[in-house]
Amino acid sequence: MQFRQKALSKLQSPEELDLPVRFARPQGRLVLAVTVVVMAAACFWAFTGTVSSKVSAPGILTHAGGSYLLQSPVAGQVTDVLVEEGRTVSSGTPLLVVRTEQGDRPVRAVAGGRVTTLFATTGSVVTTGADVATVERVTDSDEPLVAMVYVPGGSASTIQVGASVDLAVQTVPRERFGVLRGRVAAVGRAPQTQAQIGNFLGDSARAAQFARQGNPVAVLVKLKRSSGPSGYAWSSADGPPHPVDSGTPVTAAVHLSAERPIDWLLP
Repeated sequence: MQFRQKALSKLQSPEELDLPVRFARPQGRLVLAVTVVVMAAACFWAFTGTVSSKVSAPGILTHAGGSYLLQSPVAGQVTDVLVEEGRTVSSGTPLLVVRTEQGDRPVRAVAGGRVTTLFATTGSVVTTGADVATVERVTDSDEPLVAMVYVPGGSASTIQVGASVDLAVQTVPRERFGVLRGRVAAVGRAPQTQAQIGNFLGDSARAAQFARQGNPVAVLVKLKRSSGPSGYAWSSADGPPHPVDSGTPVTAAVHLSAERPIDWLLP
């Protein structure tokens, strides 16, 4: 009880009423100012900022026209192979000669392009419809490469034309040369079957890999050009000291943007 009486008497005492009251120390005011600035920045970002996410998908470097499988129209033994891999041929150019019961028959290219793979060799026996070569549909050796990326159908709707893409190239060490830079040029309207992918790539085995988890959507990625040795822009300064080849597998990371990352829950 005596402590209470002392406290009341102290409050009733007029002593020290003229002294200023200290509401906060200078350090406290600094902390308060920093907190207010951080909260203001957080509120501004919540309404106007974006959050970046990525969709990862397999793909391949190729030319925009794709490739086709050349099949033998006749059965017989290959007596001569007239071209070598890497040669550019025009439509109708004979690639090899097959000896049949009716005589020697040439197997000709059905469209112009670059011979990337020869399956038939001199002396081998082929049947009607057998694969003898893969021809890439390209007429200009300087035509730039593109990346064809096969995205799962459920993720394709989130990809916008113009989105930036990072491409890890299987034959280029990522830890040394980084990744290829590119942008989405087109997004397919419907999922593609394994047969459709194989017809474009001229490679049924690779098409099976891309369609392993269902029918994907094809996303065309245009590569950024540069004056470096490879001719394309990389995340490193110059990229690898050699060009990259068509048919090289890649793993793409497509950057996405969400315009309103925070949903406000009000009572």
